[in-house]
Amino acid sequence: MTQQWQGRWTHWRQRVRQTLVHTLLHERVPHANLASRVAMLAAVGTVAMPLYYLLWQFFFPQAYENLTLRLTGVGICVAGLFARRFSARWLSRYLLFALSYILPFFFTFMFVMNHASSIWSESLLIGLVVLFHFETKLACRAYLIGTSAACVAVILQGEGGFLLRREVLQQLPVHWFTIAALSVVKVGGKVLERERLAGLAAGLGSVAHELRTPLTSVEANVRGMRRLMPQLAGDTGAMPPIEEALSRIQFEVRHMQHMIDLFLLSASAVNRNLEPRQALSMLAMVHSVLKRYPFTGNKQRASVTVDVRADFQFAGQDELCVVILLNLLRNALKAVQRAGKGRVRIIIDGARPVPRLLFIDTGCGIAPNRLPLIFERFYSYPVHNGSGIGLALCRQIAHAWQARIRCVSREHAYAIFILEFPQPVPARFQPTS
Repeated sequence: MTQQWQGRWTHWRQRVRQTLVHTLLHERVPHANLASRVAMLAAVGTVAMPLYYLLWQFFFPQAYENLTLRLTGVGICVAGLFARRFSARWLSRYLLFALSYILPFFFTFMFVMNHASSIWSESLLIGLVVLFHFETKLACRAYLIGTSAACVAVILQGEGGFLLRREVLQQLPVHWFTIAALSVVKVGGKVLERERLAGLAAGLGSVAHELRTPLTSVEANVRGMRRLMPQLAGDTGAMPPIEEALSRIQFEVRHMQHMIDLFLLSASAVNRNLEPRQALSMLAMVHSVLKRYPFTGNKQRASVTVDVRADFQFAGQDELCVVILLNLLRNALKAVQRAGKGRVRIIIDGARPVPRLLFIDTGCGIAPNRLPLIFERFYSYPVHNGSGIGLALCRQIAHAWQARIRCVSREHAYAIFILEFPQPVPARFQPTS
């Protein structure tokens, strides 16, 4: 019994440790959301930097102020107003530099130079709270870089001796506790979200498995009825309607089987490692998805065209790529169906410096106020139009592959989903000869 409890304790401890480490060090925020957050904070900083200079210089004078440092901060914040135009690589570089300078460096430097005054003690603490609302790994790097730079700047100003004073050192436990508490709260939120997703995935999987058996039985019965129809149908005029009804039943069964496959793929993707493992051909993946999609007939199949400007290789996983492409194709065809008009065009454009895949439908489009929400988890539009995990899962997979997915749309006219992939494909994914 003791060994059994020890084994359970060891398993639980390893699981908690893995969850904490993975959540803290592998948090990922989609590029569009991160860019929007950076732009909003940059707008706050652009106003706050000069405003608080006036407050602390003229209305509530402090022991030390530095206009040059504040103007530098304003310049950094102004650049951040255009964060939505940055690529993922430049955004990450800008963010590390901006966070390091504005939050830990500026606030720590001003805190020490003002001899740990109460105003700057509170300001520094608020700065740390804001900093650790970003990814923990990024926040830790910015904290270490900015704090170290601030200490060096203080020493160069001849105030190095104050760094070891009681007023400064007693703030460190408060700061470290704040950082730890914020990190734990973030982990708790991530764990709850992951459990909710796991529950949804398990539910989808269970429903899918329960549906598969009766659907298989229905399809088998349809095939049997077709074989017996020549013997059973005495009235030849009744044959075409019966044949049409059976064809419709068979299509619906195939369509439901496809949806079950998509549910099962999505459910398994929620809990699996999304990191790329293979070098894949985009043209081959698109053809594979078109072959397995249950089109309603030749007319719907003809409404989907593929424009191959240049094929390209990308690092990913074939099953997860199928999840992305099936979701995008299904959404495009549903938009055309809702609008009662339009076509779907798939463009494979590997000739660009950044290879990309486009899904273009000229159906109902997406309203401007809905567009920022379509990649949010559990959001579906129209209401009750799915589980709300399809596009969110697409974005999560793409992000794990260092790719980017976005949408451009005009309501009642078109929607364009754009997938952009990094180049070149890492050598470890290239097929060996």
